[in-house]
This record gives sequence, structure tokens and C-alpha cells, in this order.
Amino acid sequence: MRTFSRSQAFFKKVRRVIPLASQTFSKSYLQYVPGQAPLFITHGKGAYVWDLDQNKYLDLINGLLPVVLGYQYKKVDDAIRAQLKKGIIFSLPSPLEYELASKLKQLIPCAEMVRFGKNGSDATAGAVRLARAVTRRNRIAVCGYHGWQDWYIGANPRNQGVPEAVKNLVHKFEYNNLAELEQIFKKYPNEFAAVVMEPMTSEEPRDNFLQKVKALTHKHGALFILDEIITGFRFSLGGAQKYFKVTPDLAAFGKSMANGMAISVVAGLEKYMKKMEDIFFSFTFGGECLSLAAALATIEEMEKKHVIQYLWSMGAYLQNSTRKILEKNGLQSFIQLKGKPCWQLFVIHDHQGFSAFEIKSYIQKALVQRGILWAGSHNMSFSHKKIDIEYLLRSYKAVFGMLENAVKNNTLRKELKGKIIPGNYSVRKLS
Repeated sequence: MRTFSRSQAFFKKVRRVIPLASQTFSKSYLQYVPGQAPLFITHGKGAYVWDLDQNKYLDLINGLLPVVLGYQYKKVDDAIRAQLKKGIIFSLPSPLEYELASKLKQLIPCAEMVRFGKNGSDATAGAVRLARAVTRRNRIAVCGYHGWQDWYIGANPRNQGVPEAVKNLVHKFEYNNLAELEQIFKKYPNEFAAVVMEPMTSEEPRDNFLQKVKALTHKHGALFILDEIITGFRFSLGGAQKYFKVTPDLAAFGKSMANGMAISVVAGLEKYMKKMEDIFFSFTFGGECLSLAAALATIEEMEKKHVIQYLWSMGAYLQNSTRKILEKNGLQSFIQLKGKPCWQLFVIHDHQGFSAFEIKSYIQKALVQRGILWAGSHNMSFSHKKIDIEYLLRSYKAVFGMLENAVKNNTLRKELKGKIIPGNYSVRKLS
């Protein structure tokens, strides 16, 4: 049986000096069953990671999606080492900035020009500031999760510290609900700078939804911005915009483009991106060279090894097989596996008096004991091999069978012993 004594002891020490004991909500203790899961990772290799207690796990989270090739991927690590011998950051721009910008221009439909950041929030905030400068308007309509900064997070429950005036400028609309977006436009005519949305999470776009949002946005004089922080370099090398054949005015990319190194991109049409020279989007580490080198190496490897096709084919096998196991155990009415094969999300509902969090906690606890790091998604990587997927599927057969019995016999809560995932805040609404 896996134990987590070192992890628990270290957690107490860390929490005295780091609020939350983590830099990221989705990596914190709030996402894991108390005392029944690891809290710190010491190292990773390929598709696996090791915790403080020296337990080994098949990783289905992959750093919240940046690790697209795998941990310690040689081609990328070699590029980082080679650049390290030359320097990390300089007093003037590096030629690597041009090399990567030119490559992105080849791949991404909207990327006539690009600017670099370090995380997704940099890119989405930069795109929003640019849209406001171009349109001279303030309101933003949003659909999805777009980072931690004030302009967006003010519309969410965890919005303490955001001024009321800023909160009032962001308006949410539901995915596939064009009428709701139109009502927002009508309520505040000529006041919207942009619509910012994730092209897809768990729900498929219906009836040319993305194209219709773009047309409606332009009709009302606003810019259409796609947040491709996740979908970029997973749906295709050109992002979901290339996959769905809809070219935005601006887009934000990040996560998977550098296999774990910190880099993001604001990409867009030249007529808008030129305005970047007038707004303030500037920071010391925007041109940090290790990340630029890693991104170039990652993209080259993804092209050479047909990584996108692999993520989709292996992901489709996993997705279809998992759905069959759910159905065989009669769980499909309250557990669904949605999304595209390259990024799949479990959607769990309350069932027979048990909350979705209790059900998720039961699954997570059982999978962790089988050496699987799971938080409710399949974040595919190139290092997930057939043997890994087969082991995961065998684990699902056992765990979902146990879950079926625990629900049927009303023993689920007793087996959990009151220990459930403590976090009850989600950045995305999944249905």
C-alpha cells in the first residue's frame, strides 16, 4: 500500500512559508484526497513521475498540459543545454525571437505577427489590452477560463482584491449559446472591445458556433480573440483555429509549445498587432532564451515525429475504451468522458445521494494506490505508450467495478471515511 508520510510532513513545513503550499491552485492539496495522495513531485521521466515518498506514478496531468512530449525529453533538454552554454537572457533581443516568431507565422493562421510572454495570463491580458487600445472600448465578453489577472478573474467567485469597476467590465456567456452573447451586445451597444473564448473544452461547437461568434463580434465592432493556451499545439500545430477553420483577430498560445518551459504568445493580424508598439506589453523575461530554444526544439520534434497525430490516435483509443468500461459498469449516466482525444475531461455528476466530489475522490484514491496520478482528465503526451494506456485501462476496469458496487451498496461514503477532495472551486463549467 502506498503511503505519503514524507509528503504530509513536508506539507506542514512548506505551508508555513508558502501560502497554499503551492504556486498553482490546480497543483495544490485542494485537488487531492487528504492523506491519500502525493503532494510533491521530485522528478519525472517519460510518462512517469516520483513523489517524496519515492512512489512512482503514471502521470495523466503532465504539469497541467505543458509536458506534451514527456519528462526529460532528450531533444528538448539538449536544446536547453546548448543555449545555456551561450546564455539565458541578454541586454538586447536574441535572434531566437525572430526564429520562433517566423516559425509560428508559418503554422498559425492568425499569426501575422507575434509577441512573447511567460504564462497564459500574460498572453490573454496582453490581447485584451491590445483590443481595448484598438477599439477604444472597455467591455469584454468571455467564455472559458482566461487566467488570473483582474480583467478576467473579476467575473469569477474567487475575485477578492479586484476593484468593482474592473469586475463590471467583464461579461460571461455560455458555450454554444449565441443568443446569450447577442443579448449582452444589445444591452451595452458599442461598448465591447472583444470577445475572448476558448475554442473548445468538453463540449463540441454546434452549428458553426465559432464562425457565428466571430461574425457577431465583428458586427458589433469588437475583436474576436481565441484563447488557445491549451488547444494550441494539441488540436493541431496551428491550434484549434486551424482545426475548426476559423481565424481570429488575435489569439493566445502557451502550455504545450515548449514541453514545460515557461513561454506564451500573443499572435494576431498585423493591422492589430502593430498597435503593440503603442501599448505597454513589456517585461524583462519576455525574450528569455532557454524557453525560446525549447519551443523551437519542441515544435521541430512535433513536426518530425507527427506528435499531434499520435496524441489523437492514442487518445482516441483511450477515450473509446474508457467509455466502454464506464458503460459496462453502468456508470455512464453520471460519469462521461468528453473533449477531443488529445485533451479529455471527465464530467462527473451527483448520483444517488453521492456528490460529484465524493465520486471523484473515490476514483482518485483508488487510482493513486495503483500508481496513477489522476485529477479528472487525460492530458495526453507523446511518452504515453500503449503499455501505459493498457495498464490505465486495466486499472479503470477494477476501480469502476469497485465504484459500481460502492454506489449500489451505499458504501461509498463509508469507504472514503470522510476524506474527500477539499477544493470546490473550478475554473471551468463542465457539462
